[in-house]
Amino acid sequence: MSLQQQLDDFMAGVREKVPTDILSSVDAAYGELAADGRFPQALGVGDTLPAFTLNDAQGQPQSSQTLLARGPLVVSFYRGAWCPFCNIELRALQQVLPEIHALGAELVAISPELPDYSLPLIEREQLSFPVLSDLGNEVAAQCGIAFELEGELRRISLEVFGVDLPSFNGDASWRLPVPATFVVGRDGRVVLAFVDGEMRHRAEPTAILAALRELAAAQAA
Repeated sequence: MSLQQQLDDFMAGVREKVPTDILSSVDAAYGELAADGRFPQALGVGDTLPAFTLNDAQGQPQSSQTLLARGPLVVSFYRGAWCPFCNIELRALQQVLPEIHALGAELVAISPELPDYSLPLIEREQLSFPVLSDLGNEVAAQCGIAFELEGELRRISLEVFGVDLPSFNGDASWRLPVPATFVVGRDGRVVLAFVDGEMRHRAEPTAILAALRELAAAQAA
């Protein structure tokens, strides 16, 4: 089953439980976010991944330069452990991790959450790749994918779903990364870029693996 089908199936279950007026507001807000072109500075194919050093859930620094020295890198930005769509995506990435490694690549997932919230996520989903904390969304901003959760979305997140971003992220802002996935060659150049303001759309693992295969074939040629 594709990742998108898994996300769609989960959303169908949500629609059976959440009031229609709430879902209509969420649909409209994320539809606007996806359509208004507010991410023109997002990394694209051919751009260079900004260098970063971020702590993992155990407090150990992970450097993009060190990771790229080993091979290609898959970078997945997710919103937080509180987001069920992100959890589905991370599980799907874990399932293809052996194939990612077989292609000589590494995978990291990045969110603005404090490490204290990442650890339970790693244990619950049995993740065996680094989960990094981008406090203040600094790297996400450098990648052109940070935005402020505002208006009705902020109210619904807090009052309906109990998501208090300042508590999860350790700062007063309501900033998030738009869900995004980048496949990066050893030279730091992006060869696949997935950026979508609609939170229920994520990069397919099959597309990630296809991009890594192309890199491996080019290196072997």
